[in-house]
Amino acid sequence: MRPASPVHPPLIRNRPLLALAVFLALGAFLLPVLSHAPNRLISGRPVPLLSLPATSLALMAAPALLLGAGAFLPQSRRSLQAVALAAALFISSLLFAAGAEASRLGAEASAAARSSLGSGFWVMLLAACLILADSLARAGLPAPARLLAGVAAFIPAALMIGFGHLDDLSVMKEYANRADVFRQAVVEHLVIVVGALVPTLLIGVPLGVLASRRPGLGRRTLAGLGVIQTIPSIALFGLLMAPLSALALAVPALGAAGIRGIGLAPAIIALTLYCLLPMVRNTAEGLARTPRGVVQAARGMGLTERQILWRVRVPLALPVFLSGLRVTLAQSIGLAAVAALIGAGGLGSIMFQGLFANALDLVLLGAVPIVVMVMAVDALFRFAAGSLRIGASDGATAATGAGR
Repeated sequence: MRPASPVHPPLIRNRPLLALAVFLALGAFLLPVLSHAPNRLISGRPVPLLSLPATSLALMAAPALLLGAGAFLPQSRRSLQAVALAAALFISSLLFAAGAEASRLGAEASAAARSSLGSGFWVMLLAACLILADSLARAGLPAPARLLAGVAAFIPAALMIGFGHLDDLSVMKEYANRADVFRQAVVEHLVIVVGALVPTLLIGVPLGVLASRRPGLGRRTLAGLGVIQTIPSIALFGLLMAPLSALALAVPALGAAGIRGIGLAPAIIALTLYCLLPMVRNTAEGLARTPRGVVQAARGMGLTERQILWRVRVPLALPVFLSGLRVTLAQSIGLAAVAALIGAGGLGSIMFQGLFANALDLVLLGAVPIVVMVMAVDALFRFAAGSLRIGASDGATAATGAGR
């Protein structure tokens, strides 16, 4: 018999990392990292990455090389953690380089000049963030460690903003000119989201419980809520304007309380209608997924159906319920921006002001906080759902064992 040929490990150990590294390199060398213009109304000239000072390039080069080499290294926990660290360092060095170049360009131009973040910057930032998230997930770190590592990766960015290193970027100049308006818009945005969340919980949770007990009614309810999801948000706002205006005219007290065809009331009603589907569906699915053996064990212990619901089904359904709440909040935060079109305010008002004025950095001033809010909500609720899922599994095992 011929001896078996040795099995050689593949050259590429992490194909997603290699693809993201190539994506990052294409953004770095084919797209501008900045755009510099004499004022906000004129298209700026592109500033390529290679035109930055050698110090800035050197800061980015070291972590970038490790990101590229990481695809060929053995995928051990230590190497994956090193790749995640390199991604975090690259994000910080990229922001530092952009801020330093904006300061240098601003010192040579008038006060009206604007240095905006270019398409290459956003491509590199997106690729580095994806590499960071993928490496932390592959490293097998527990959920709290991944969350803390993700937050820690952006601490240098927060410090650079706090110490004014990024003040010469156009988006930060827009913030400086509208700080009071921005803070008010953030508060208005949160009011819209919380105002829609409360009725969503008050209506959606009981409907979910009812749907889990009566599957036929639950299917019809979910079908009706699914139809609402097909209506465009702007169209739904428009459909609510006429009846709410008529209601305010018929009952002046409601109009005095703020229930009118425009403003906060139609925004909250529309967002509530959109958010009911994930809340009802996840509540019903979570309650329906309770293991039959656990329920039988609870009945054998003498618990009533009401006690089984609150002491067994609800605790075991919490992870799925939190997943629905995560989707609901993320959807509300995003759709609340559109509510600015009917006078509800929020960060959407800054976004649309920038669109109408053809000011991209003003659009970013409204859009970036929305993205940050959604990412924060997603990370926190994923962590909470994962922790509860582990606890629920332990609880189900204990209950089943008690039933035996």
